[in-house]
Amino acid sequence: MSDAKGALALLGSLPPAKVLLGDKGHDADWFREALAERGAEACIPARRGRSSPAKHDINLYRQRHRVENLFARRKDWRRIATRYHRCGELFLSAICIAAAVISR
Repeated sequence: MSDAKGALALLGSLPPAKVLLGDKGHDADWFREALAERGAEACIPARRGRSSPAKHDINLYRQRHRVENLFARRKDWRRIATRYHRCGELFLSAICIAAAVISR
């Protein structure tokens, strides 16, 4: 399944936002239209083979590394990276503990 289909399933539960930063896996016209319906602008670079590439804010997209770094730091915790806990509640509690330690 593409990233865009998974993101579309989560789109309804996200809080209101002005811009959504995504990678090339989220590049789909129907996904951009769904964002526009919610009043959000898509900052998603176009896939390489796209016939009519959509524009995005390059300077804003460069800030996306901060989100990637957050997930990378959480994956330093082996318990989270390998998902030892199959139960969703235990996994979420491990993520919360890691976030509390990381944010200090």
